[in-house]
Amino acid sequence: MMSSAMNIKLAAYIRSEQPRIDAALDSIAAQLPLSARRVAEHILHAGGKRLRPLLTVLTARLLGYKADDIFPLAATMEMVHAATLLHDDVIDNANSRRGQPAAHHKFGATRTILAGDALLARASRIVAGYNDPRLTCCLAAALEETATGQILELDRQDGTRPDLDSYFAVIRGKTAWMLRACCELGALRAGADEAALAAAAEYGLQIGMAFQIVDDALDFAPAGRTGKPVGGDLREGNLTPPLHLYAQSLLETERQDFVRSCLGRTLGAEEMDRVVAAVRHGGFDQAARGMADPYLDAARAALDQLAADRVTGPEHALLKAVIRYVRDRKL
Repeated sequence: MMSSAMNIKLAAYIRSEQPRIDAALDSIAAQLPLSARRVAEHILHAGGKRLRPLLTVLTARLLGYKADDIFPLAATMEMVHAATLLHDDVIDNANSRRGQPAAHHKFGATRTILAGDALLARASRIVAGYNDPRLTCCLAAALEETATGQILELDRQDGTRPDLDSYFAVIRGKTAWMLRACCELGALRAGADEAALAAAAEYGLQIGMAFQIVDDALDFAPAGRTGKPVGGDLREGNLTPPLHLYAQSLLETERQDFVRSCLGRTLGAEEMDRVVAAVRHGGFDQAARGMADPYLDAARAALDQLAADRVTGPEHALLKAVIRYVRDRKL
């Protein structure tokens, strides 16, 4: 009952804060050249949970920051996220994003890539406008880590290191570091001390690791629930935890053949359908969610440290609700 009530409060908080985040995003997008603006609005208006900017706002509020200039800062993190989605969809030649055509199918690959670059540049410019070099360095580090994680993912798909250790290295850079930056930006703007900064960054990093693990498990959920094609990672040759667990259930020769075919993207449509069914039937997607638990435990410990010796408002409970949301989310 407590968990359900807190989830309701989290949903209510998102509804109350999202309009201000969306207003900041619209204002920023309106400053882009028309061509880039159309692509940016296509991805920004496609929906999404706005988790990244919400983490920035919640962290800042937890640490006592009340000013509304936190919203443009938080919005920059959604802009960076949108830019990475635009680039990812071109790299993966994705057909859709959140239930609608991927931007590069509507606007062309070159224009989409350049619009993503424009979003990154605008986000950097806005952060620099706060005249705090620490904010700029935080964003720059997140961009570097994200790009490095994406490169590591390409190396992994080439078959050089298809194990889980390499998977965790990929998602640490590609996803987790950006959520780390979201929390760190909020803490920096709030003028937090070094201990609080470290705890906020750790909370975000661990939430990010768990978020991606669960997201990869959701790759095998029905498309009507997630808005994404089922088995996208399988088609892209990305050996995620559900596929790793499935591979471990096979005999040695079968396992080697499957891993080789997965990484080489040579699986036929019927074989991919069979693997998707086997992952679901074997519960490997649900088992993969369990790999997120140690990261969520670490996030909980970091949050408790962040709130220690402070008079906290509802943000502490809401950030705890984020932990439960990440573990149990359905889309």
